[in-house]
Amino acid sequence: MGSKLLITGGSGYFGTVLADQARAEGHDVRIFDLNPPADTSLEYVAGDVREEEDLREACDGMDVVLHNVAQVPLAKDRDLFWSVNVVGTANLLVAARDAGVHKIVHTSSSAIFGIPESNPVFEETPGRPLEDYGRAKLAAEVVCQEAVAGGQDVTIVRPRTILGHGRLGIMAILFEFVADGAPVFVIGSGDNRYQFVHADDLADACLRAAMRTGPAIYNIGADEFGTMRQTLETLVVHAGTGSAVRSLPSGLAQFAMKTLAGVGQAPFAPYHWMLYAESLWFDTTRAHEELGWTPKHSNTSALIDSYEWFLGHRAELVNRGGSHHQSAAKLGLLKLLKKLP
Repeated sequence: MGSKLLITGGSGYFGTVLADQARAEGHDVRIFDLNPPADTSLEYVAGDVREEEDLREACDGMDVVLHNVAQVPLAKDRDLFWSVNVVGTANLLVAARDAGVHKIVHTSSSAIFGIPESNPVFEETPGRPLEDYGRAKLAAEVVCQEAVAGGQDVTIVRPRTILGHGRLGIMAILFEFVADGAPVFVIGSGDNRYQFVHADDLADACLRAAMRTGPAIYNIGADEFGTMRQTLETLVVHAGTGSAVRSLPSGLAQFAMKTLAGVGQAPFAPYHWMLYAESLWFDTTRAHEELGWTPKHSNTSALIDSYEWFLGHRAELVNRGGSHHQSAAKLGLLKLLKKLP
């Protein structure tokens, strides 16, 4: 018999993947979100993580909470990062404690590490975020650790950049360029080692963590990955559209990304121009050993899977709404790059 699971942010991109997988494994699922889930058969509680009473209603009668509500980097709003990602997490932990929830799994972010001094990054590697989103996610982890010290069973799961069916946002820009045969770009040589994780693999890790008693921290990413250039070159070869990988000078590219974003002509957030050209990859040994978790996707298979979904749904994405990760980011002046040879 499955458990009663509350998925906060369950109408968003990853929350939807998680809800589908949880139900497939026999769990009873309740969604908590500002917006109703696309699957109307799911139990749904409307609410805001900044409102304690909303969370109390949502947590009532639940065995486990999978906490995924977050303002992502594209929101570009420091106050929202704090009120949703930090205060909202604190509110959720209090509501879960008062409702007698026996397990909470908090989805964090690799952004807490900024540019690491060395790789691989381990669960014990100190966080040193470089921008407001990463700082808020690290502060939320501190709140979770305080709850553990107070007796709650809270596990933190940190994913690398998430890919999968329906994953859009910034990734939609890459896919549009490749589909149209336009050049795609790395900053500098593109030899930075960059790790992704498929949403299905991340959901599997979260659900395994939810069924394991005792607080823990797990870094989650693909086992097979290479450099940013290698990953993108595999995609353009697969696509066969004539797209090719080009290099942009590092300093100029980062300045341009920051400037265009500042005048609303590109969808980038500080996280993107600071970290796109940097190496960051996780050691996932603990998840393998303690959760019995093994990812099914490599970097390239996850990226190709996401691209193929984009191709199959491209016509319907023009006016699609949803969370930042469920809707395509707008090109702005980046469309000029599509004309470069």
